Amino acid sequence: MSETQDQKSFFKRHWEGYKEFWAERFSFLENYSKVLNPEKSLPHWDSSVVEEFIASDPVHGPTLKTAREAAQFGAAGAVVGAVTTAGYCWKYSRSAHGAALAFGFGAVTGTCFGLEIANHWFQLYRLDTMAAQMKFYEWLQNRA
Repeated sequence: MSETQDQKSFFKRHWEGYKEFWAERFSFLENYSKVLNPEKSLPHWDSSVVEEFIASDPVHGPTLKTAREAAQFGAAGAVVGAVTTAGYCWKYSRSAHGAALAFGFGAVTGTCFGLEIANHWFQLYRLDTMAAQMKFYEWLQNRA
């Protein structure tokens, strides 16, 4: 029952071409397949488990520690951005829905700025943080 190239509709042929095209461009997402679709679920972990990994892996441990510190910049940026934009919006418009939208937009924008500042502050562009996180996930699975 497989259709030949001539029997497929115009849209189906073009959709397959687009699917191949975008699959090539987003092939880096396959790196996350072990995390997004694991064979068995990862065990629960907390900061003590992460500290144990950092101490046990001399290569990826410091990178993971730096990435965790950089995440705090993103969280701080989200808080500052959300509160300031919502505050300005409320001060000048007294609109609850506008303040709520400004709060969300400010949080997203603040997170982006905070992470960008952390990227330069900790020089994350020199480190392979994704590899460190993947090593942590592998270590966590092997540990369980």
